[in-house]
Amino acid sequence: MNKGGILRLSLNVSNIDKNKLYKGKKGVYLNAAVLLKDEPDEYGNDGMIVQDVSQEERKQGIKGAILGNGKWAGQRPTGEQVAADIDDGDEIPF
Repeated sequence: MNKGGILRLSLNVSNIDKNKLYKGKKGVYLNAAVLLKDEPDEYGNDGMIVQDVSQEERKQGIKGAILGNGKWAGQRPTGEQVAADIDDGDEIPF
């Protein structure tokens, strides 16, 4: 495990737009994004997971469905820790 920590996710799969699922070589996939907050919200959530939308959809003001929330397991990493993990030269920041 790196300095970045673990972000535990809770997804409501009922909210997934099934038209956004696509078949890949090893299974069925969905593009999603984790939007991290600077501070936990009133429920202790450190971020939320949204279904990704295309650049074209974003230009039209379409937002991805909220699929769930995330909480850091243990100590929340600082901005410097996360930036260091991304900039450490690895292809994948985890």
